[in-house]
Amino acid sequence: MEIRIKASLEFSVSEGGLEDALAEYDEISVEGLLREMLDKAIACDDISAKVTEGPNTLEEYDEQKKG
Repeated sequence: MEIRIKASLEFSVSEGGLEDALAEYDEISVEGLLREMLDKAIACDDISAKVTEGPNTLEEYDEQKKG
């Protein structure tokens, strides 16, 4: 039997930590990074992640940092 879980997640990360994490995985987004972390932690058939606030890509992070 498949169980579906929907959760809301909010976290803070240092500028350097986010930049390093996104740079380590070429062209990955925060959504992709969260999917990778969950997939490595537990075996999931379907993982969906959506950033609703804050930068999702390194480019968005750079733009936010400038402004």
